[in-house]
Amino acid sequence: MPEPLAHTVEIFAACVFAIAILHTFSAKFFEHLAHTRPNHAGVFHLLGEVEVVFGFWAMVLIVEIVALSGEHTAIAYIESRNFTEPMFVFAIMVVAGSQPILRFAELLVRAATRLLPVRRGMGMYFLTLSAVPLLGSLITEPGAMTLAALMLRDGVFSQEVPRTLKYGTLGVLFVNISIGGVLTPFAAPPVLMVVGTWGWDLSFMLTTFGWRAAIAVLVNAAAITYLFRAQLERVPTVAGGTGPAMPAAVTIVHLLFLAGIVLMAHRPVVFIGMLLFFLGFATAYEKYQSRLILREALLVAFFLAGLVVLGGPQHWWLEPLLMRLDENQVYFGATALTAITDNAALTYLGSLAQGLTPDFKTALVAGAVTGGGLTIIANAPNPAGAAILRDKFSDGAISPLGLLIAAALPTLTAVCAFRII
Repeated sequence: MPEPLAHTVEIFAACVFAIAILHTFSAKFFEHLAHTRPNHAGVFHLLGEVEVVFGFWAMVLIVEIVALSGEHTAIAYIESRNFTEPMFVFAIMVVAGSQPILRFAELLVRAATRLLPVRRGMGMYFLTLSAVPLLGSLITEPGAMTLAALMLRDGVFSQEVPRTLKYGTLGVLFVNISIGGVLTPFAAPPVLMVVGTWGWDLSFMLTTFGWRAAIAVLVNAAAITYLFRAQLERVPTVAGGTGPAMPAAVTIVHLLFLAGIVLMAHRPVVFIGMLLFFLGFATAYEKYQSRLILREALLVAFFLAGLVVLGGPQHWWLEPLLMRLDENQVYFGATALTAITDNAALTYLGSLAQGLTPDFKTALVAGAVTGGGLTIIANAPNPAGAAILRDKFSDGAISPLGLLIAAALPTLTAVCAFRII
């Protein structure tokens, strides 16, 4: 592609990216129109699906590339994109959201709840917002988000609770998931983008990020539990999983599939094959399954794939912006930029730059995970949580402004953990 034409595509891509971001903030408006304009409800519901937004505008970008440069250039661009992360999130959501895995996680949380000097319902709420996000360092952030969101959906969110409690919970969940996956080098998408290039191992992650993140996660979960203690005490304890007793062998097989997909996270041919075997096993033992969350997982994967397509041409303005900052500026700059672009994209661009100091590298990653709860698009697992919980909000949509406000204080806690402690 000729240089002037290539820059024209980049400018157009930046404009489309800006429109897509504005569209995400308008999703609740379109959902409202779907209820008030029933004749065109289908179109408005489609435009109100946050997970559809980036895929839709990615299509617009590809059509524009075809118009300017031809179909071969457009196909070459799509084939140059790496769609491993969207495929992995789809696979891990389907497996982690299966009934045996949820029953097992709930069993662990209930067992831990008995050790807390509070009511069972309040204890489960606290552990869902603290232990499960930290568990994300083992089962990956998308897996932890799926588990926590499903537990909240069937627990506190299944009751009549105030709107403030719902948004406060969502804000803490998104922030804690974003920072809770940095105890290991393989669980958080923004960390995965740099560990190979920068040589970070488990020891480095634990000593540099892990213990600080754990403190912030526990403080956030304890603070919101205490803040809404009166409302949580009125929420009845939800009974354990219903249905036939879960055979230990079925649970073990599901855990093995989950572990295999996590271990093969960078090899899509392998983990997609595992997913297909898992679907066959789940069908064979349908008696012990609830509905697999295939639709929700596909929507989230579509969202992330659209972000991959739209994010590629943004490096021309994003990378220079990051590279002219010092360590403190890059931390707060990354925290702010994460709100309008996926945090993994930020760290990936940073990994391409040469001559960065160790402090600059840690500041970039810390800032990227700190801001990962501010918006739905800030962190790859957020759309998964939103897809599972949004039906519990008015008009079936999550207000971006409401989420931003709710995530502000938990984000500030993360700032203190990473920059002051």
